[in-house]
Amino acid sequence: MIVMELENIVANTVYLKAREGGSDNNKGKSKKWKKILQFPHITQCLDLIQKINVTYKYIVDEQPIGRQLFRQFCEESQPQFHVYNTFLDCTEKYELEVDENRAGLAHIIYAQYLHPAAPYPIDVLQESKEVLSYCEQNLNSADRELFVQCVKIIKTFQSKEPFSLFRLSMYFHRYLQWKWLERQPVTYKTFRMYRVLGKGGFGEVCACQVRATGKMYACKKLEKKRIKKRKGEPMVLTEKQILQKINSRFVVSLAYAYETKDFLCLVLTIMNGGDLKFHIYNMGNESGFDVNRARFYAAEVLCGLEHLHLQGIVYRDCKPENILLDDRGHVRISDLGLAIEINEGDSVRGRVGTVGYMAPEVIDNERYTFSPDWFSFGCLLYEMIEGQAPFRARKEKVKREEVDRRVKEDQEKYSQKFTDEAKLLCKQLLKKSPKQRLGCHMNKYGAKEIKIHDFFKCINWKRLQANLEEPPFLPDPHAVYAKDVLDIEQFSTVKGVNLDATDTTFYSKFNTGSVSIPWQNEMIETGCFSELNVFGPNQTLTSDLVLDAVPEKESNEGCFPFKRKKKIPPRARPIPVPVEYLKALHIIENIGS
Repeated sequence: MIVMELENIVANTVYLKAREGGSDNNKGKSKKWKKILQFPHITQCLDLIQKINVTYKYIVDEQPIGRQLFRQFCEESQPQFHVYNTFLDCTEKYELEVDENRAGLAHIIYAQYLHPAAPYPIDVLQESKEVLSYCEQNLNSADRELFVQCVKIIKTFQSKEPFSLFRLSMYFHRYLQWKWLERQPVTYKTFRMYRVLGKGGFGEVCACQVRATGKMYACKKLEKKRIKKRKGEPMVLTEKQILQKINSRFVVSLAYAYETKDFLCLVLTIMNGGDLKFHIYNMGNESGFDVNRARFYAAEVLCGLEHLHLQGIVYRDCKPENILLDDRGHVRISDLGLAIEINEGDSVRGRVGTVGYMAPEVIDNERYTFSPDWFSFGCLLYEMIEGQAPFRARKEKVKREEVDRRVKEDQEKYSQKFTDEAKLLCKQLLKKSPKQRLGCHMNKYGAKEIKIHDFFKCINWKRLQANLEEPPFLPDPHAVYAKDVLDIEQFSTVKGVNLDATDTTFYSKFNTGSVSIPWQNEMIETGCFSELNVFGPNQTLTSDLVLDAVPEKESNEGCFPFKRKKKIPPRARPIPVPVEYLKALHIIENIGS
């Protein structure tokens, strides 16, 4: 018994040490992290231009590193364009500002950038007299959309001359170098593995850390033989492809997908604060949350469901144990194993979900689109406030058929814990018929219907969606909100299943390496971007960015022939560049000068 407890203490101690960044100044990074992330020579990256999306919308609006480099280009190389970015930053801050301060900020922005005598005039807006006049006349309205037309005009302008100049600058070449690194193969050697945090249908979930950056993640290990035995390939691939599409603060992100000899691995956002089921039942004198705390979590889950629905994805498994807390106390939807993508105008059928949370139309195997998620969301909200699910008491021993009957026929009961608004919202979400249920009248835009309910009238949705609202509970950074290592049941060995060449096609679809946006955010958040993204003095080229560089010859000549010169890594060696590209670059440099 003592040995078992000691094993758990050691596992937790090592894991917490990794979470805190280790014992040195590298913050969990490998001593060789700069070598792992060494830039390739730019000549090895130019072919990416034909393989990746190189439009303004993708690079500047969607790629975190692309956005940083475009802004750096404007500030350092084309200062006449830099003012546009500072204006965009101000309008973004304006949209997120609390209601009472917004009008004052509108006056400041107008005076600095839009007034005829502004110290930082936005030239491209001067021809849009109607837009400027509208802004001037509505400064006191505190309308979040006040500067929307200004932003559109500026972005349209930026996508033309400024972006064309960026495309032929060293800053774009540096972007290509980052994209080259992003596309490198991912293997088990990319990570350090720590304690088991839980288990899923096909394998364990462990904590892991990227060696190059020190970033912590959760690694969902799916056993290949178990997948094959249960014919789970379509389900596993669907989950991976859906996760890869999602980029929301309120849904766990997929950062990497790779394979080992025995496992398929999904590397996901790590949520150190535990799940809502744990907090509902184990973190207070009585089960459940106060209404304000329940409202905060419900609002963030609602944003996650909205994002999924807008992507055409129905979740089908909304319940407390699938809603996880991060270090700061914000929540995210997790475990998209039952999620499915629905084509526009289509519907699906499938008795899928968790007993007690499945909507009546799912139980009856009827066709549906997004309606089951709003019923399950109602169950979640009810359970957070009441401290037990609406159709089944905690640990109640009851047959599945009886729970299904209650869902379809019984009216849920409300205690004094519910405010009038909370009770009304739950009743509207838990309607037996989708035709009468709140959220089910606008197809994939149903979240809009719920957001304007009186229960959420105190929520500032813009600030909430930017994670600027203070969570009601802060998880203890020194606690492990997971079962003891030895309490997590181990999987039995899969027998009678052999992997062969026919499985490799499926594995190749799964094994796609890094996911772009999470990978780039990781580089920025861990400081790797700022430390490596260095140019020469006075915005000159570093050696890895010289297009017409001559390859160095490796030589053993010298006084000490036995002392070999350090080999140049293959990635750092320049290769010939098409003459047409050099000519185009030379022309644009002449124009710029």
